[in-house]
Amino acid sequence: MSRYTKNDIFRMVEEEDVEFIRLQFTDIFGVMKNVAITASQLEKALDNKCMFDGSSVEGFVRIEESDMYLYPDYDTFEIFPWRPQKGKVARLICDVYLPDGTPFEGDPRNVLKKVIKEARDMGYIFDVGPECEFFLFHTDDNGLPTTVSHEKAGYFDLGPTDLGENVRRDMVLTLEDMGFEIEASHHEAAPAQHEIDFKYNEALITADNIMTFKLAVKTIAKRHGLYATFMPKPKYGINGSGMHVNMSLATLDGKNIFADEDDALGLSEDAYHFIAGLIEHANGMAAITNPLVNSYKRLVPGYEAPVYIAWSATNRSPLIRIPASRGNGTRVELRNPDPSANPYLVLACCLAAGLDGIKRKLKAPESVDCNIYEMEACQRAWAGIETLPESLIEAVKCLKNDKVICDTLGSHILSKYIEAKEKEWNDYRSRVSQWEIDEYLFKF
Repeated sequence: MSRYTKNDIFRMVEEEDVEFIRLQFTDIFGVMKNVAITASQLEKALDNKCMFDGSSVEGFVRIEESDMYLYPDYDTFEIFPWRPQKGKVARLICDVYLPDGTPFEGDPRNVLKKVIKEARDMGYIFDVGPECEFFLFHTDDNGLPTTVSHEKAGYFDLGPTDLGENVRRDMVLTLEDMGFEIEASHHEAAPAQHEIDFKYNEALITADNIMTFKLAVKTIAKRHGLYATFMPKPKYGINGSGMHVNMSLATLDGKNIFADEDDALGLSEDAYHFIAGLIEHANGMAAITNPLVNSYKRLVPGYEAPVYIAWSATNRSPLIRIPASRGNGTRVELRNPDPSANPYLVLACCLAAGLDGIKRKLKAPESVDCNIYEMEACQRAWAGIETLPESLIEAVKCLKNDKVICDTLGSHILSKYIEAKEKEWNDYRSRVSQWEIDEYLFKF
């Protein structure tokens, strides 16, 4: 059921003295874009008549077919609490459509909506709760980001050791002003690393919330003279940032279908099938869940990030963990996604993988309840534990070979995405790094 009607939005704009409205959308790489209009153009926007040049957005369309339209989702109307009190700024998240009135296949939000509809047709609602980590760094004299931080705090530390405590507090208050229900916030394991967790919701709302969360975090950090980055591994020798995804399926009347009190682990058959689907497609999804060259510098042993494709209800070393909560709180946690990923595509692929497991009744392997990092290679091989891709190009190859994930993305996004990621890898592998200079220049 919709929160807002067109008249509700007109009324709020007038009562709250909103002067500018940002029509936001997300490109295939997870970068937020927007077209700003004044309140005088609001009726045109709400009637889906705002056009933009799609050829200027990477991964969208060619210049010969550039005209595209923004269809606002009324329920995403939100006033930015950090903008002026007079002439306020609001936003609407939009779907992208073609001139003939059909959804644009290269719109990531549309990709997620398609898989959500498939789940709903099967009688399921997909609920998701993310855990978003980020770093707060100083900026230089020109206001540009650095990787410098004076703090040395660690996991769950508090002020004055945690120098980001006040910034994080302002982020939480701002997010609450925007309708988020914040469940927890704390300092993470690495110096200058933080986490803010907000309550789960249906998948499309959660994906929208992740994009809004990133914008709010970056905006409030800048107000404190800091730079917030969602880069997965900004510094060598410390933990990287993840975006663990907690997932569950519910019936249309809200009953969690992953729960079964008669099972030894409290999990239903569908939960095991869903886990098996995630395991089946983990490699194929990796280029989406971990989309950067830098992503694979986080996915290495020794820094709490998952490397091995396995699951457990008792330890945190595998790719998939089943948190302790049971009943309506029963959920599956996928631990390899990082916050640079496009949340619409990540959730679409996760849901498609899990549904594939349910439809094909895939059997989950035995849970691995010991620390996988301490196992010998022969022990992992004997247990059938595979490893996630070790590089972006390896992940792209796995993506090409996974029909379910390819079909989920659609031919447009798939081709544009692979083209861009292969170029990213080739740019990276042809560069000479400072490590190579330090290691080889004086030796040879």
